[in-house]
Amino acid sequence: MGITKSEIFNKQQNRLATILKALAHPARIAILQHIIKSQACICNDLVEELGLAQATISQHLRELKNTGIIKGSIEGASICYCIDEKVWAQIGKELSGFFTSFTPAKGCC
Repeated sequence: MGITKSEIFNKQQNRLATILKALAHPARIAILQHIIKSQACICNDLVEELGLAQATISQHLRELKNTGIIKGSIEGASICYCIDEKVWAQIGKELSGFFTSFTPAKGCC
């Protein structure tokens, strides 16, 4: 398996790849859907909601937080996560721009 040469790609390509990598796991999609539905989330709720181990949920939350998709605050023993509105809007713009950049060529395939 080769090493990804991210330096040969532009900033937008690397950012889009990072976002899509963070979204490329069904548990992370489920976590995001739960956070969106409830407007905020305490980590223990996710364990009950998704049926995954606390350690597994924590790993997925860390990945989402490292990408900036979610933000969190610690209050006592509870950690509350929510969607970062600015990052979410930027992701929407980037994905929309990526998908709308395609114009079907006539007579191709």
